[in-house]
Amino acid sequence: MESKKKYGAIILCLVIGFLATKSTDLQSAAFGRVVMGGPMVALLVSMIICNMMPTLDKDFKEGTTYSSKQFLNWGIILTGGTLSFASILGTGVKALPLILFNICLSFAVALLVGKKIGVTKNTSVLVGGGTCICGGTAIATLSRIIKATDAEIAFGMAAIFLFDTISAFSYPYIAPLIGFTDNQFAFVAGTAINDTSSVAGAQATFQAMIGNPDFNGALNVKLVRTTMLIFVAVVWTILMARDAKKNGEVEGSDSIFAVVKKTFPMFILWFVVMAGLNTFGVFTDKGIKLLTVASKFLFASALAGVGFKIKFKDVFSKGLKPIALGGITWACVAASSYIFAFAFAGYIG
Repeated sequence: MESKKKYGAIILCLVIGFLATKSTDLQSAAFGRVVMGGPMVALLVSMIICNMMPTLDKDFKEGTTYSSKQFLNWGIILTGGTLSFASILGTGVKALPLILFNICLSFAVALLVGKKIGVTKNTSVLVGGGTCICGGTAIATLSRIIKATDAEIAFGMAAIFLFDTISAFSYPYIAPLIGFTDNQFAFVAGTAINDTSSVAGAQATFQAMIGNPDFNGALNVKLVRTTMLIFVAVVWTILMARDAKKNGEVEGSDSIFAVVKKTFPMFILWFVVMAGLNTFGVFTDKGIKLLTVASKFLFASALAGVGFKIKFKDVFSKGLKPIALGGITWACVAASSYIFAFAFAGYIG
């Protein structure tokens, strides 16, 4: 009976993940773009179910916990196969200085402001990573490295979703109003809109406005930015190992390298391996598309597991500060991208 409840919970998370992932197709058909990514849909659906149920059985919770952790790991690994080190040398390479600056800015603002307003360090890291890299994918990846709680993951997702949506809908219309060239729009959209699907939606709107269906500048910039998740993940792994050594969680005689070797999450290693395989052309275009769909499905299933542990009262009592932090961090990164696009218009073209 116990195992039935556990496996029933796992199956339920998979079903919610599948339906949430398919909902993006319905959104595209209805609105011409993805309004809410599959993982966020899954999170909200499971939260609604959780809040409608008075209590959750212990064995059921074990199933949701398994889903939130294991599916997240596999989703991260498969995501690696969609990234490529070679993209840094591709058409979006000119945006690399801005991308690197925004990464530093985002984490600095999130950590400093988060500390000031009483947001946990883990939530601040997730908000910073989600804002500067690629939304939910970065949050999912970093959450496993820094050992964030389910509540911190949920707050991090909520903190960036609203502002990502605002960016995706407004940036294509702001660009012509302020006289931006196509490349300037690409720089801003590619570096200051969080989720890849949102960048794609904003680019599609802009393509229609300029009458050029072949324009892919924003996604090219976004691809380089997403690839930086590999390096950010490794850096945070090293920082966590350093903290573990400082806090006496490992043997004092161990070097930082030894600590990293002991504590390095294996899913990150496979994540990097998959990116390496893609860099060398092991995966075909069709294979990459399948990996993308599979990773999104696994992320959605994992977030379904997270949602079963979040009560709405906690979101309203503890989640408002993270959302405010998300807004501040988003505004700083957006300002940085717009200022860069104005100041270096000649460089961008």
